[in-house]
Amino acid sequence: MMFKRMLGAFGVGGPSVDTVLSNPSTRPGLVLGGQVNLTGGSHDVEIDHVTVGLVTRVEMDGAEEEYDAFVEFHRVQVAGGVHLREGEHLALPFQVAMPWETPVTDLYGQNLHGMTMGLRTEVAVRGAVDKGDLDQVYVHPLPVQERILEAFGRLGFAFKGADLERGHIHGLHQTLPFYQEIEFFAAPQYAHGVNEVEVTFVASEYGVDVVLEFDKRGGLFTEGHDSYGRYHVAHADADHVDWAAQVDGWVRQALDQYHVLRSGYAQPGYGAPGYGHPGYHGHKEEHHHEGHGGSGMGAVAAGVVGGAALGFAGGMVADEVFDAFEGDEDEDGDEEE
Repeated sequence: MMFKRMLGAFGVGGPSVDTVLSNPSTRPGLVLGGQVNLTGGSHDVEIDHVTVGLVTRVEMDGAEEEYDAFVEFHRVQVAGGVHLREGEHLALPFQVAMPWETPVTDLYGQNLHGMTMGLRTEVAVRGAVDKGDLDQVYVHPLPVQERILEAFGRLGFAFKGADLERGHIHGLHQTLPFYQEIEFFAAPQYAHGVNEVEVTFVASEYGVDVVLEFDKRGGLFTEGHDSYGRYHVAHADADHVDWAAQVDGWVRQALDQYHVLRSGYAQPGYGAPGYGHPGYHGHKEEHHHEGHGGSGMGAVAAGVVGGAALGFAGGMVADEVFDAFEGDEDEDGDEEE
């Protein structure tokens, strides 16, 4: 018996964990459901708690360079104080309310290059090595987010990549410690004034704030500068706005404001009227302008006919990204062998 306890402390003969999701695809604001299946090992164990948490990769600022970090941003307790007998099978159901600000990982069934997310299960076995499981989660955009991203594709913007940046956007209420940037190369009709556009969504139950950052193209004797625009859109307007025309107006407004500001006749914040609350010029705290995933240069199809999917070419497929993600878990010793 003593030998069994010694082995149990090192996880030998301990319980096994398998988390099964009812549907791994979800959206911000919805509920992700499933159950944690526990199977007792060669001896009885006391489990202090069983939790599940949403995890993703976030770009962080280091002392000398940027690096990616493994971040858990939402956690739910499934059970506590469980006595699991030898060979016993337990099924523990759970529901996770997805935060409204949860970043998007997939669009029309295609992975956004640079994005991955998982649901991590942690089983805290008293006096022994914790057990765990990791399951991939696919987060699809809210309808209004989807329409806006689709509009960029219709206008000819080329998808570059997506990532998560640690920090907060000035002037907006955020509940998560990071924000997502979805990056596009400028469409030809705007290329004379814009190099790239970064789109950030900060959603809530009341609507979505859309923050656009424009990387300006410099002239022969001038430097390019970034500028920002912020707009608030309602969930209910997803199917009631011509989003291609609206996004075109946002981009042209930013170009017009930039030229007016350079001429010295206006101050930031006095933009042409547009949908929502335009004209906001703020900044993103701890924002980075380099080091984004340029190697994932796919292209968003310029036209979407009959609801057909936007096309993403190149980059790592989701399974490969998630394999690398799971590799970090293995190094931590949290994954089940």
